[in-house]
Amino acid sequence: MESPTRQLVRAFFRRPRAVVALFVLVALFAFVLIAPRFLPMNVNDTDVLGANIAPNFAMLRVPSSLAGNVKDINGFSNFTLGLDKEGKVYVWGYTKNPLSGIDLSLLPPALEGGAVQVAAGYDHAVAITPQGELVGWGNETQRQYPTDLSQIPGGHLDPARVSQLACGYQSTALVYEGKLYLWGNANAMLNMSALSEETARHTEETGVGVSQVALGSFNAVALYEDGTVASGGVLGKQSTAVSSRGGRVKNLAEYLREGRVIDVAATDNCFAFLMSDGEILVFGGGEHGESDIAAIPADDRAVKLLAGSRHFVALTEGGRTYAWGDNSGGQTEVNGRVASDVFVGAKQTYLVDAQGKLILKRGSRGYLFGTDNRGRDVFTRIAHGGKTTMTIGAVAVLVSSFIAIVIGCLSGYFGGWVDLLLMRVTEVFSAIPFLPFAMMLSYILSYYPIGETARMLLIMVILGLLSWTGLARIIRGQVLSEREKEFVLAARAMGVGERRIAFLHILPNVLSVILVSMTLDFAACLLTESSLSYLGFGVQQPRPTWGNMLGGANNSIVIQNYWWQWLFPALFLSVATISINMIGDTMRDVLDPKSSRSR
Repeated sequence: MESPTRQLVRAFFRRPRAVVALFVLVALFAFVLIAPRFLPMNVNDTDVLGANIAPNFAMLRVPSSLAGNVKDINGFSNFTLGLDKEGKVYVWGYTKNPLSGIDLSLLPPALEGGAVQVAAGYDHAVAITPQGELVGWGNETQRQYPTDLSQIPGGHLDPARVSQLACGYQSTALVYEGKLYLWGNANAMLNMSALSEETARHTEETGVGVSQVALGSFNAVALYEDGTVASGGVLGKQSTAVSSRGGRVKNLAEYLREGRVIDVAATDNCFAFLMSDGEILVFGGGEHGESDIAAIPADDRAVKLLAGSRHFVALTEGGRTYAWGDNSGGQTEVNGRVASDVFVGAKQTYLVDAQGKLILKRGSRGYLFGTDNRGRDVFTRIAHGGKTTMTIGAVAVLVSSFIAIVIGCLSGYFGGWVDLLLMRVTEVFSAIPFLPFAMMLSYILSYYPIGETARMLLIMVILGLLSWTGLARIIRGQVLSEREKEFVLAARAMGVGERRIAFLHILPNVLSVILVSMTLDFAACLLTESSLSYLGFGVQQPRPTWGNMLGGANNSIVIQNYWWQWLFPALFLSVATISINMIGDTMRDVLDPKSSRSR
């Protein structure tokens, strides 16, 4: 003998497609429940420099011919430049912008003879050739690199007199013969004009030239040869900084004038100053831990500072490296490592020995599903968004099923005026246009000062309250049929209460129908939540759901050029919905004794 349950299970697992769908659905549930624990996400975190990166793992892929002969490595955003000791230029990372079609890995012919200095910006790069030519390539819509050297005395560079070449967000800086030259988008580099005027005036009045410049995304500072700093108005009287010796330094500008700065570096929105006595000062936002300065041993002292887009690295007298700031790619995991020199990319750190051999590289390798228009990892957001979407769908189904079971059982079992009343209520709810009404309620809720968690709970309740009518009618019909059978008459004869008969005797006999309907309703709730979020009436950005991730890709530019931003959320939502529907259809066939496919 074999129980009905075992027969049903065996019949279900004879269907290969149903088994595959069940496996896929379980895997999806496991992914959205487990993956967020290992993929931390700050919903408010954005990274303009890492926006719209296609799926790739080339960010840390240093060319083998460079790895043993490094002279310089330089990166600001999605790609990195390298220069070996023979002057050959290398490019790796995400080098092609699908919107502009510019491929930064295609070097200009002028660099066939090599270069002596290179610098990588956000969407452009520059290099100085041995002949003194300044070569730029990439995006030039904001004139972020010069097409001529008319500003330079004589209109020609002597490479030996170039102190520094640097790039930032749509900007380029050159320190030549003690003078600072800046090119690029003055609207992006907010203090560009002020810094240029300040350094020119200071050099003319004192004869002290500029030795170094540090470019952030929106501001820059310059270091003079005498150890003082020009900020172009960035450092005011109220500016404070975090000190590596503990506490904060008030009136940073005055503090820097009294001491001597030997190095400066800039992340996206933070500046670090290295004093001659080894003290490090960090000024700026510090949202990613840039102010949490690494503890350098007292018997050692920093002599060099570098910065990526969100992290700092210090090299000490003893040849040890210490890093702090954002560690999303492991770029700060170099503390205490010995190196002769250190270089950085946007989210990478490279250690080199005395022979120029790359001995260690740490940092972001790339993104499995790319990034969105705010630089957020699509894979991480799919994991967290799937958890939200599936939670909303599951809770909404539970709410609607509970209401449907109560209404359907009471209506079908008691009949009469109870049936008449409850069915009229059901018809009223079923007459409400579901999606427009849900959109209207969500829109009204947007005007109330409620938290995002409370908003999600309300969306679950709304979906549940509006989607129970179909199941209630099905349960009513099944209960009407079951209540006329002998076991109900026997229960009444034994004095069993009416409610007990309805919910403990009849309801288990219609449970199979309920389970099938719940399965199919779950898929419908997933689609409804995604539709609401896609239309802007569900869970709002920056908290992700599969629906609002699709909504964020709702324009022709994204659809044509940034396919990964809509393909992966759509794929996960489609796979989940199809799997649930396949499981529901199979359960319906298996549980229907009249179906020829049920056995």
